[in-house]
Amino acid sequence: MKLGIVGLPNVGKSTLFNAIMQGGAEAANYPFCTIDPNVGIVPVPDPRLAVLEEIYQSKSTIPAVVEMVDIAGLVKGASKGEGMGNQFLSHIREVDAIVHMVRCFEDDQIVHVHESVDPLRDIEIINLELALADLELVEKRLAKAGKGGKNNDKLYAREPEALQILQSALAVGTCTRHIKWENPDDHIYADSLNLLTGKPVLYALNVLEHEINENNLDKTDKKTNPFVTTAKAFAEEEGSKAFVICAKIEEEIAALPPEEKSMFLEELGLKQGGLDRIISAGYELLGLISFLTAGPKEVRAWTIRQGLKAPQAAGKIHSDMERGFIRAEVVAFDDLERLGTYNKVKESGLVRVEGKDYIVKDGDVILVRFNV
Repeated sequence: MKLGIVGLPNVGKSTLFNAIMQGGAEAANYPFCTIDPNVGIVPVPDPRLAVLEEIYQSKSTIPAVVEMVDIAGLVKGASKGEGMGNQFLSHIREVDAIVHMVRCFEDDQIVHVHESVDPLRDIEIINLELALADLELVEKRLAKAGKGGKNNDKLYAREPEALQILQSALAVGTCTRHIKWENPDDHIYADSLNLLTGKPVLYALNVLEHEINENNLDKTDKKTNPFVTTAKAFAEEEGSKAFVICAKIEEEIAALPPEEKSMFLEELGLKQGGLDRIISAGYELLGLISFLTAGPKEVRAWTIRQGLKAPQAAGKIHSDMERGFIRAEVVAFDDLERLGTYNKVKESGLVRVEGKDYIVKDGDVILVRFNV
């Protein structure tokens, strides 16, 4: 999973990235502090791995990973090259989903590029710039549609019509992920262009330290910051996800020793840190799950899309496993945790032998049998 953190300058992107990565992305109080994208690989928090490591006495543990990209602040006119414009937009095309950081706090010490805090205006600026960048790409493709090569391919017979639908939507700033296609197959043309506005979005609503607990993260009440209320309503209306976060607190948490982090979160009334919430929301948004492999050598988590069958999941481990797949021996993690050993699970008749049509579930502990 590859996530790109975007937003206007000075909304807290690099601060959040530093916290997540415990790293050195520069964070300062002026626009375009980030020029090249900061990229880092972070492990997916998964407490099941520690349990399996204990059961199997494994020599190593390898978690699933997420690639996080901190993309420099976009400004009005970015699609036409303002700020660092097109260079920044090209970085966004490479991610699976967008974490859109939105400033939901007032602080005279931190400059806002538009001199006031207005989450809906800020969201609209970013979405419009992404739409205009997509529009330019669609119009270029539309100019070539039906001219040689693919015009004789039956698959592309409807391409001009589909591109015109995209063009009309983008011209008025509509994100292509919101298009309701009358012909369900037409989405392939949008997919082939890897449009920015087609990517799923998580809105990260950045608030001040004293607001993080009263916002209670996932619900809105009378005490809630009005900027958060407005932004959450917008996200819900467009079918996206939004969650409250305090980048400054996440930075403080990241600096703590591991044994103190859970205590600090508990004092704040938080069940999870920002990284856990971003990853959980990203997995849900993209339809991802993790299956596990375990043995004396290593315990490992593997990320796959929901609905994947056993041979294709085995292929994530090694292509030979998919090619020569015979069967999968599957144990539910909950059964292993409850009974404590693989032998007890087997004696209880809870080791399942599954074939090529088995759909892998989150938390399955799998041993693949194959022959090549």
